[in-house]
Amino acid sequence: MTTNPTKQDIRVRAAVYDSAISTGLPPKVKHLAGVLSLDEASVRASFERLAAARVLVLQKDSREVLMANPFSAVPTSFAVILDGMLCYGNCIWDALGIPAMLGRDALIRSSCACCGDAMELSVSAGSLEPVDATIHFAVPVRRWWQDIVYT
Repeated sequence: MTTNPTKQDIRVRAAVYDSAISTGLPPKVKHLAGVLSLDEASVRASFERLAAARVLVLQKDSREVLMANPFSAVPTSFAVILDGMLCYGNCIWDALGIPAMLGRDALIRSSCACCGDAMELSVSAGSLEPVDATIHFAVPVRRWWQDIVYT
């Protein structure tokens, strides 16, 4: 983090990722407040600090978690299935990052950005199974945080 996190921020961050890892989704403020025995305002304040440090991405209006990279809080075009659990990556990079982060095999369901055809990618024993496809990043890495949601 680029700012000095508080002990509470560290607890909130860990709880966000614990939830994403176990359920496939980052938690809502209300749920997290209950789990951590904090008031919702305190959780929201931690979310804001974590977002400022680029640890989380928040939804513009509700200020709930949108992205706890590599996990998305909303369905995307990058569905990741691990041991029967469904979660979503924010992009193909994140979709591949989920099984890498968890050290688990996965099936990634997406589509070809060029033609729209459905495609499946398999990750097994830490490696992407061979597939006739190309991953393309339209935005250079150095510009991702200019608009991380679009990226």
